[in-house]
Amino acid sequence: MDIKYALLMMNGVKLKQRESAKLRGYIANKYDHFLLHNHIGDKVLFSYPKVQYKVIEGNPIIIGINEGAMLVVNIGLDNEEIIIDDLRIPIDSQEIIKKDVPIGDITDYKHYEFITPWLALNENNYKRYLTSNQIEREELLKKSLIGNILSMCKGLGYTVKQDLKCWLNVYECEVKFKNVLMIGFKGEFKINFNIPNYLGIGKSVSRGFGTVKEIISE
Repeated sequence: MDIKYALLMMNGVKLKQRESAKLRGYIANKYDHFLLHNHIGDKVLFSYPKVQYKVIEGNPIIIGINEGAMLVVNIGLDNEEIIIDDLRIPIDSQEIIKKDVPIGDITDYKHYEFITPWLALNENNYKRYLTSNQIEREELLKKSLIGNILSMCKGLGYTVKQDLKCWLNVYECEVKFKNVLMIGFKGEFKINFNIPNYLGIGKSVSRGFGTVKEIISE
């Protein structure tokens, strides 16, 4: 299946990774479209976010998927600056990529890395993770990874037609989220599924967590 995909990169702006949430807040407040903040009134939308805000190597990036793709393109055409913590930051130039990209089952395995921390654990499996041995932790994380991908597919209207199998090599990293210290994970994995670059999986992908990029073998 192909999905509509837009990537907006703001050149000349340098942010810290944790400021992706502030970028989200600025854009969502300026345009007030429900896809930009995943709220309709006081109701939170729990579907897979169609607009995701990232800071990759200091560069702000916004990803739009399907209905969110044209929104992201229009944001790129409309902005010459962003405001973070009341500081006006001029944008030197912007790169906008808009295209259809494939997502879905593949017969072989693809190799990916998490370029931002993956929030794999929820309240239930967090406690299990802490009391598990190394082998049990790896199996728990594999199940979480596959579950995250299935949840993404459900939000995008795609039905997975085969058993997903994965190999995982990740390490813990400390993440401060909403002023709470959490366990995140960085590293790499292989899976028989095609994921477009810079899409997020796991918790809080709209704020830039769990961003995936394919590793291309030379």
